Amino acid sequence: MAHKVAVIGTGYVGLVTGACLADVGNDVLCIDVDPEKIERMKRGEVPIYEPGLDVVLHRTLREGRIRFSLDLKVAVQDCDFLMFCLPTPPGKDGQADLEMVISAAHRVAELLNELDINEPRIVVNKSTVPVGTAALVQSIFDRVAPSRKVHVVSNPEFLREGFAVEDFMRPDRIVVGTSSPLAADLMETLYRPFTDRGATLLIFDEKSSEVTKYAANSFLATKISFMNDLSEYCEAVGADIENIRVGIGIDPRIGGRFLYAGIGYGGSCFPKDVKAIIHAASEAGTPLEVIQAAKIVNDHQVRRFTGRVVARFDGDMAGKRVALWGLAFKPDTDDVREAPSFVIIDRLLSEGAEVVAFDPEARATAHKVVGDRITYADDAYSALAGADVLIIATEWQEFRDPDFARMRQMLSSPIIFDGRNIYDPQAMGKRGFEYHSVGRGSAYPEA
Repeated sequence: MAHKVAVIGTGYVGLVTGACLADVGNDVLCIDVDPEKIERMKRGEVPIYEPGLDVVLHRTLREGRIRFSLDLKVAVQDCDFLMFCLPTPPGKDGQADLEMVISAAHRVAELLNELDINEPRIVVNKSTVPVGTAALVQSIFDRVAPSRKVHVVSNPEFLREGFAVEDFMRPDRIVVGTSSPLAADLMETLYRPFTDRGATLLIFDEKSSEVTKYAANSFLATKISFMNDLSEYCEAVGADIENIRVGIGIDPRIGGRFLYAGIGYGGSCFPKDVKAIIHAASEAGTPLEVIQAAKIVNDHQVRRFTGRVVARFDGDMAGKRVALWGLAFKPDTDDVREAPSFVIIDRLLSEGAEVVAFDPEARATAHKVVGDRITYADDAYSALAGADVLIIATEWQEFRDPDFARMRQMLSSPIIFDGRNIYDPQAMGKRGFEYHSVGRGSAYPEA
């Protein structure tokens, strides 16, 4: 059964949600306030880098199942589902900023009155929001449009950047928080194309749904921080964090995913969500000490790694040329939000170093943050020209099997600091590199 769905906000979550819901047969209208962005998407241009999203968007545009507009009134008039996919950035204290969600709720409520809509509307919070937000949004509709039939639902997303289309189309679970039987039934029909393929639909109360999203991301962030915490100990005693990862990850109670040591997590979800739940729990008088520790470890890890680079040059980076491979917080995305690479860049520039960076997709997004304080190379090898050291900050596939002989030739000194453990230390020593990674012993050129 096809539904009429409005997606309000066409950022990363909104565009993936709209395109994928259209791809399974729904009539989707995507709303945004940016005219240039709307026109680009009408032409089939994807404003973010996300593998496979362009294919889905082109197909649904061609088949007429997805449209883009600036007019929220049309969405309220025509669509049964109104999905809020709006930014909830963290404030200085970590609390999620709900201004856009609240503003959208007020505007939709006013339009329901203005248009005299009497049919039910399902307002879906897909934005990551603190516990109690569904109740807050429902109270806005109850106050501003008390005679309208609005049911507010919490429906958090669990999309991995770089795999978002795959995750949406074949989810392991779909969480819906609602106390409305009507909303539960309609959400079940909306997601039937996915549950028919094996996805598990979980109907919770609104607050449990909201906490589930924060809990999931915080737990995954904690797994990463656990390994990063352990990596420093491994370096001190001469153990290999990669061996330990295999040794504990094979236990099904632990699992091998998110057990990779490195320079810490970043992106639009983990840092923001960890801060938000820490703040919310503190406000509730129940501080989450394990999650607080995960944040402390993550903040420390990239600083510790960069400190090792500086220490290798006896604390004197002035005039040193540093090649940096990777700017995005992870591969297969151009997202640089909270990217560890920026912490590295800031420290090196403050020490007087020159940074030449290459990233296959994130050059433009990084430039919006860093500007011209660094030099941007057109390819991985040109970044190495005359560099005193190479730092690997993002594990892009093209970095995993490079021409090592060419790398040695391009570098002024064959020194590599690998923040993602993508090479084997012993092999790097045999190739003539001085090689440092995370939680493993260093390697040096063989005589």
